[in-house]
Amino acid sequence: MKQDNINRRDFLKKTGTAALAVGGLGTIISGCTSDGGQKESSASSGMSDEGEMTYRTNKGNGDKVSILGYGCMRWPMIKDENGRDIIDQAAVDRLIDYAIEHGVNYFDTAPVYLQGQSESATGISLKRYPRESYFIATKLSNFSNSSKENSIEMYRSSLKNLQTEYIDYYLLHSLSDGNAFDMRFGSTGIMDFLAEERKAGRIRNLGFSFHGTTEGFDELMALHEKYHWDFVQIQLNYVDWTHASGRNADAKYLQEELDKRGIQSVIMEPLLGGRLSKVPQHIAYRLKERNPQGSVASWAFRFAGTHPGVLCVLSGMTYMEHLQDNVGTYSPLKPLSEDELAFLEETAELIQKYPTVPCNDCKYCMPCPYGIDIPAILLHYNKCVNEGEIAKSTQDENYRKARRAYLVSYDRAVPKLRQAERCIGCNQCMSHCPQHINIPRELQRIDRYINNLKKDTL
Repeated sequence: MKQDNINRRDFLKKTGTAALAVGGLGTIISGCTSDGGQKESSASSGMSDEGEMTYRTNKGNGDKVSILGYGCMRWPMIKDENGRDIIDQAAVDRLIDYAIEHGVNYFDTAPVYLQGQSESATGISLKRYPRESYFIATKLSNFSNSSKENSIEMYRSSLKNLQTEYIDYYLLHSLSDGNAFDMRFGSTGIMDFLAEERKAGRIRNLGFSFHGTTEGFDELMALHEKYHWDFVQIQLNYVDWTHASGRNADAKYLQEELDKRGIQSVIMEPLLGGRLSKVPQHIAYRLKERNPQGSVASWAFRFAGTHPGVLCVLSGMTYMEHLQDNVGTYSPLKPLSEDELAFLEETAELIQKYPTVPCNDCKYCMPCPYGIDIPAILLHYNKCVNEGEIAKSTQDENYRKARRAYLVSYDRAVPKLRQAERCIGCNQCMSHCPQHINIPRELQRIDRYINNLKKDTL
């Protein structure tokens, strides 16, 4: 770093955050020393002692990052006194306490998560810990207004909401190709501002999150020489490795292109929005038979962590049992063998035979102007597919059972006034979907299926 730059340690001292310790939580976090460094035990190789979190080293600045990162898009919600959905801050505190106690030190959020509530809730909870003991990732989510002025305001609001003087990992949110980059960032002048913030140390790593085709990714990689991407966030799991759907590129291609350039990846959707933890029953039996001690989800997390170019794997853990399971999987990570990788490729091919909708429950499509609960409808349909409760014909042997199960569970999962029949095809949701799902078409298809069930006309 140049002489006029502020390095991380000096910056912390300058802002007075290095010594923060509140509420008796202490200055030493499990897996971390009081000065923010990780225990050296084999962390550089990505391996840890039994029962300890595995860490990966950021090749650019030496950060020791927990391979399990906390995705803050799915914090627990409750109703306030006016019936509005708000984040359950007490539950967030409990989850973050457990995560930090067990070595998790990477927390990923964005201004648009949970209708704008995620950054503040995450910041409130993390503020109770020494700032140097964790890494914050957030994003420039300037989808609706990409002007330089609005982008700078969003960046500064993130600093304020997260109660921090700097951001460890800052992302240009959800890029698909060079044209999307140019419209939101390249032509607006905001990249010059972000470069200066990185130079000053207020952004420690600058990258982008990606959803798109191989051609679009190539266009963004061509900008590496100019902008020097410190990291890139990609969708990677054992299905998308070579079987990505829609307009999404295979993760194998993305990771290999990053490896060529020495750029480390942060992984999103290791479970495909939860679908790889809710596989059809016979596939779940197959996974459990191969590893009785591990959960179905653990296979997906081990797959994502096995690749050496991966810095961190994100998981949006709403419930304590999910957090505990994932901590167990990565404490330490046991990389998959070649035989296990081949086994998962066979499993991916089996999963491909089930016609689920590729919804990852990100809720970017919400709110719907007509009140439709889009994710709930799609996830309920996927659940019924995986559980064998989709009837194809009145002639099916289990038609009556499947018919009743779908109709009863649909009404329980989705309130009547929020069901698929209310979709008028306005298409407002489509531009926000990172999976490029034709949402109105899927809603109308599901609604036709439901009407056929009700009329016995399948």
